Amino acid sequence: MNTVDQVFRGLLRNPGELLVRRWNWKSALYSSLCRSSLFFAINFGAGWDAALGAMAAEFAYRSVSAGFYGALTQSFRHVEPRWKGMVTATVVLITVSHGLELAVHWLRGTPNLWASIGASCCFTTISTLFNLHAMRRGVLVTGQGQHSLLTDLRLLPTIFRRERIPT
Repeated sequence: MNTVDQVFRGLLRNPGELLVRRWNWKSALYSSLCRSSLFFAINFGAGWDAALGAMAAEFAYRSVSAGFYGALTQSFRHVEPRWKGMVTATVVLITVSHGLELAVHWLRGTPNLWASIGASCCFTTISTLFNLHAMRRGVLVTGQGQHSLLTDLRLLPTIFRRERIPT
């Protein structure tokens, strides 16, 4: 069990742990695929080229950054009380990831910028809460206690049971 303060102190003391060793490739994979599809759909009305450009920019941004955000989320999985970990992780991720995301898409000229960012923020809220729940049960984690991607996919339906999945 950790507190929010302990998580932040640990991250400040050893940021390389988060930025290099615990980079969550599962988060990078899922986030890149889901969010690039979201950006494609929202920008499709502006034309094929606009939708593909927004999709490519989001895929590139998330394929690099989402692994860090997944590692950050994983850092909050043992915070008690649970609601503090969930609120803190969601607020931190929305603030950091969408500030950068806004800059990427503003610089490249994504046509439906605010709708895209708004949808992505909603997706972050839902996915952060889901991922924290799954990670608390040992699913979608990387590093110590991780399962293969196929095992995680098989275990996903079981995460709504009350007990933790054994590692």
